[in-house]
Amino acid sequence: MFSKLVNVPSGAMIPDRDIDKSPILECINLGITFGGLKAVENFNLTIGRTEIAGLIGPNGAGKTTVFNLLTKVYQPTKGTILLDGTDTHGMNTIQVNRAGIARTFQNIRLFSNLSVEDNVKAGMDNAMKYNMWEGIFRLPRYHKEEKIAHDRALELLSIFDMQDLASAKSGSLPYGAQRRLEIVRALATNPSLLLLDEPAAGMNPSETAELMENIRKIRDTFQIAVLLIEHDMKLVMNICEGICVLNFGHVIAKGSPEEIQANPAVIEAYLGKKKEA
Repeated sequence: MFSKLVNVPSGAMIPDRDIDKSPILECINLGITFGGLKAVENFNLTIGRTEIAGLIGPNGAGKTTVFNLLTKVYQPTKGTILLDGTDTHGMNTIQVNRAGIARTFQNIRLFSNLSVEDNVKAGMDNAMKYNMWEGIFRLPRYHKEEKIAHDRALELLSIFDMQDLASAKSGSLPYGAQRRLEIVRALATNPSLLLLDEPAAGMNPSETAELMENIRKIRDTFQIAVLLIEHDMKLVMNICEGICVLNFGHVIAKGSPEEIQANPAVIEAYLGKKKEA
């Protein structure tokens, strides 16, 4: 399900299949300053409700800083973030996750001593409907909710064919499987926007190709949007519908994969300016 980009009234572009729905994310003149350093400035981005979008740029461009702004690891110095039309100003990390944003990280952050299933269930904490005393005394509602969580964890793990690893210790999994588990745990929070920070890092070509298909499967199954940071340009160009390019904290280009590949500013940012003879 790959759609062409079309204009919306704000002047942004989203996939045509999302044109009759409000965007899931709108960043308006977003920025953050650390001391005198403007790490991100005038960042504008709109993402359709079921779009797979890419955020790319050279090392140090500000990509992970944008993710940290979206998830409120950092509070913006200026600008607005609208999540499904709601201003996230004043929200903290937990609140913005409950509102619908989930993420993975460049460096894997699993609970390595817990089982695969328990890592997934950790993402369901907000959905558990039993209280502390019901948990301590193992009352009926505790068992009912734990059964629901168990079934849901196996269902999510099956996306990556990992259900048979449910009882394995997460720290014992191969690197690629740990990457996949982190995505599953993020999905357990029931997001409307999934942020993937370099999901293909450390994966071999066959694992990357499988990841590409699974990202599409996640979007189609859950009808959610995905925004990914990635240095594997083959993955980006083959899976992303809209791409935003950052350099030194500024957006230098936005458009389809074809437009981005042919953009002189993008080529210069990655390869440097060609010297005149």
